[in-house]
This record gives sequence, structure tokens and C-alpha cells, in this order.
Amino acid sequence: MTYPEVQLPQIPDRTLHVTEYGAIGNGMFDNTAAFNETIAACAHRGGGKVVIPAGIWLTGPIQLKSKIELHLERGAFVQFSKQYSDYPLITSSFEGNVTVRCQSPIDGEDLNDIAITGEGVFDGSGEAWRPVKKSKMTVAQWNKLVTTGGVVDEEKEIWWPNIEAMNGSSVVEPLIEQRCLDPDAYASARSYLRPNLLSLRKCQRILLHGVTFQNSPAWNLHPWASQHITIRHVNVRNPWYSQNGDGLDIDSCKHVHVEHCSFDVGDDAICLKSGKDKMGRELGLPCEYVQIQNCYVYHGHGGFVIGSEMSGDVRHVQVSDCLFMGTDIGLRFKSARGRGGVVEHISISNIQMVNIVHEAISFHLFYEGKSGSGTASHDYVTISDETPIFRDIEFNNIVVNGAQKALLVNGLAEMPVKRLTVNQLTYSGAEGIECTYLEDSSLNQLTLNVKHDGSPIMLNACEHVIYSWFGD
Repeated sequence: MTYPEVQLPQIPDRTLHVTEYGAIGNGMFDNTAAFNETIAACAHRGGGKVVIPAGIWLTGPIQLKSKIELHLERGAFVQFSKQYSDYPLITSSFEGNVTVRCQSPIDGEDLNDIAITGEGVFDGSGEAWRPVKKSKMTVAQWNKLVTTGGVVDEEKEIWWPNIEAMNGSSVVEPLIEQRCLDPDAYASARSYLRPNLLSLRKCQRILLHGVTFQNSPAWNLHPWASQHITIRHVNVRNPWYSQNGDGLDIDSCKHVHVEHCSFDVGDDAICLKSGKDKMGRELGLPCEYVQIQNCYVYHGHGGFVIGSEMSGDVRHVQVSDCLFMGTDIGLRFKSARGRGGVVEHISISNIQMVNIVHEAISFHLFYEGKSGSGTASHDYVTISDETPIFRDIEFNNIVVNGAQKALLVNGLAEMPVKRLTVNQLTYSGAEGIECTYLEDSSLNQLTLNVKHDGSPIMLNACEHVIYSWFGD
């Protein structure tokens, strides 16, 4: 299928340098005013390129405007403030809900024709915001962390940067249930409301090219409800233990092209989403016409992921020629009862995986936010608009050298995964294929080198599934 062409931003031929407006890259000067004044001045003249030269640039949030290209020259290191008060509380989107969050370090809404280019680095100072789980650190790392300040919860399992962040959920969760969008109501939990490093909402024609985005307070890159997005040669980095340290979350967006990017992150690397539960279904913004090519993932909970927030539908997606190295799961599809939504017309081809911790390919319809996959249930629930649907998904030429399991399908009794096609899966690992509630599917030309005893293919409560395999 040929997808519609992704449009690139049109930026006027005009250049301003942040140093013209008083910016100083000495690692000490606060450049918030200078950066935003340069962008505003360029936008006032009709748009153009705003250049940040080599240097260490401290700043608060950068507010993007239409027809602006923000260009980081090689050697430019932009480090965002660690002061929570520098980040206003605004209406934004996070984990599938429209809610109140701290303004993102790189922020824009209702914009058109915007670009971030160059060879520099944006650093989100995420260590000032993120909680850290003891289970993710060595004893020495944990002991060093708790001596730096902050607080540890009663169970002695999670470190928080301050007591307001630790208690933030007790303030925020009731407000979310009430669908309260008054920023003042959230003020006492500001440090809990970690922003994504880049948030672009309801924007048209976006280009990210060449830049490194790292150390985000929450997710790293988050375009939401936007169209015509091109992401090329971008490096996305987060510590492996970073809580909610996703790489790229393409959320309710249309016409997206991602290529030649690398990801080394603390949560899902490349993820497609479309809203969560009732709010996501009511909003009804699908994620569609997405192409992802020639990307590397070094670490992440999933290399390529759909869900778990997919209530507004995800469809027409092509992923090809990617390499995943040491991710928890390779190709990951996750949802749960209550989400609703349809995931369909997904084509994935020419994927290489090495040393995958859990499953190379996973469909888990009982996801509860835990790493890895659980066990399917045989309980039947009445089908409704809360029932998630996964169908018409195809894998071609998948090569896996090392994983706990080749393919795991945990479908729903009332809504099995349907019309799943696997062609040419070459796999070497601990266990083979295990499917529960899979229908009208075919697994063809499988080469399975499985270390554990027993059948390499186990089908439980499946109907009309055919397969052919070769193995020892």
C-alpha cells in the first residue's frame, strides 16, 4: 500500500543567532529570555532559522512558534533548568489523557512549519524530576543516590527528588478523575507532574533532523494530535533505569516518517499510541499512516511498540529494516480490557534482533504496566466498545538470535487476535511459540532452534491457525 506523502515544513530564508539577543553559552547564564526573544523576533518577521552555536546553554522552557527552524550547531549543548518553578503548569497530554502537566522544555501547540535541526544536544535534566526504583540499581548506585538528597518511600523501594513529588499522586489522581483542568489546583504537585522533553500538540509539518535528545523528565519525544511529521537521523537517549523514559511516542498522529534514528532508553523505544480508555475513544484521533525505517534500538522495554494506550485506533503502519539489541521485548503489542480501539493493517518486515530478554514478538492483552508478559485468562467478558481489537497484522523476514520466547500471543477469550501472518521467522532461543486465543492466522516458513525440551509450537484455544516449521 502506498501511503500519502509526508509534507515537510516550509521555513523562510532568514537567520537570527541567539547571541544577537544576549544569549551567553558559558554554562552559567540563564538564556530563557534570550532564546524566546530570538524566536519571537524571527516569527514576527515571518519566520526563519534561529541558530544556537557551540557552547553550554542553560535555559528554561523554549516556546516554539510557526515557521521557525531551531538549529543547534555542532558542539551546542542546551541544558534545561532543574528549578520546578521555571515550568508553568499548562493543559497538555500524557499517557492518553488530556491533563495538566508542567510545560515541556521544548513546547509548541497549534503551530505549523516547525523544525529542529543540527548536530547539538538537548538535555532535559531528568535526574531532577524522575523517581528511581531500587530494583533497577546496584547496591552501590542506590546508596550513592540516597545520599544526594530527596526522600525514600516507606517501603524503601523508590527514591523521589522531594516529598511533594512522592505525595503527588494523592493530589493529582482525584483531579484527573474529576477531569479538572485548572492548573492552580495542581500547584502543590508541580514536581510530580514531570514534563516530556519535547511536546508538540496539534501541529502541522514537523521536522526533527540530526539532533540528540536526552535525559528527559518523562517521555522524550511526544508529538500529539499532529500531522506530517518527519524524524531523521535523530539520537534519543535516556538512562536505562529512567522511569517512564520512553524514546518516541507518536500519539494520535497522521502521516509520519521516521528513519535512520537510534534509541537507547529506559522504557519503550518507538511507540504508537492513540489515547486511553473512554477519553481516548471520545477523542477519536487514530494514529495512522506511519512509516518507520532503518532504526537502531540499543535498550528499551520494547523496540517497536503499539499500546497500551490505543483507544482511538492505530492503523496503516509499516516498519522495516530495523535492528533491536538487548531490548526487553522486540516487537510489542499491548492493551487491556477497558481500552477499546482497533489495531489493524500493520506490516513489519526485515527486522533483526539480538539478545532479547523476554519475547521477540509479544501480543499481551492483559497489560497492567508491568515489564514482560503475563498469562492469558480464559474468562469471557461481553464484547463492548471497551474491547480492544488486534487484527490484520503481518510479519515478514524476522531474524532473532537470542530470546526467551519467539512469539507469545495472549489474546482475549471474547476477542482473539485475528488474521496474524508470520512469514520467514528465523529464531534461535530458549522457547518457541505459544499462542492463546489466536484465530484465522498463518505461521509460515518458521526456522526454530529451540533450547528447551517440548514442542516448539503450542496453540491453546486457537482456531484456524496453520503453520510450517523447521527445527532440530
